[in-house]
Amino acid sequence: MTLGLVNRLSAIGLLLLLGVFYGCAGREYAPNRGVMYYHKELPAADRAVEAARAAGKDRECPAEFAAAEKMKNDAYDIYLSCRTEEGIAKANEAAALANGLCPRKVEAPKPVPVAPPPPMPAAAPMVAPVPAPKAEVKFIVLEDAHFDFDKSTLTKEGEEILLMNIQVMKDNPGTNVRVAGYSSASGTEDYNQKLSERRAKTVEDYLIKEGGIAPERLTKIGYGETRPATYEPIPADINSKAAKSNMRVLFEVIVK
Repeated sequence: MTLGLVNRLSAIGLLLLLGVFYGCAGREYAPNRGVMYYHKELPAADRAVEAARAAGKDRECPAEFAAAEKMKNDAYDIYLSCRTEEGIAKANEAAALANGLCPRKVEAPKPVPVAPPPPMPAAAPMVAPVPAPKAEVKFIVLEDAHFDFDKSTLTKEGEEILLMNIQVMKDNPGTNVRVAGYSSASGTEDYNQKLSERRAKTVEDYLIKEGGIAPERLTKIGYGETRPATYEPIPADINSKAAKSNMRVLFEVIVK
């Protein structure tokens, strides 16, 4: 092997090493659709849409919220099709749309008629105001073991957990319940999405039929594999600790 060839091979190796070292520079770790790192604008758009969802914008102005969520998903599709700058621009548009959802209308104050002042009342003893009770938030988690394997049917243990918490909702008729289903990364994205939705629907139906909870107090959503509690380095290992932590249904009860 000649010296010139050795030098050329060394230069190629150095360039490959630098590419690995700087390949993720300027990007954010945000696992999604099998990709680990994105330019920061895409996960920022994702967070803006989820913040709007948490603030109830998906119910307050559903059409505008759906448009923002679609724009965010389109940004990922464009980005993953190697149109990086276009995907980043679309993500910025989605974040701006999500952040500006359902603006409050400010009405001009109505004129107040002028009336003669009432006579001064007799002095009354000062009474300290009673502070309003703070909202109490309870998180109830049904793990994969509370459903039949790879199905949305509740096991006996899963039913017992729900029955223990139904009384909380009956004792607090002002509660609203959000039911969210999740899955592990094993299987196709479409299958996991539908499984998470079926499990969320099972919990919602149980609260209505067995618990007598009014349907208008409940909302449900399925996240599939898109919002894992724990990153799964080997999705095919369905018995791993990470996979089991993602096979769950979570619902939040807000007691006002």
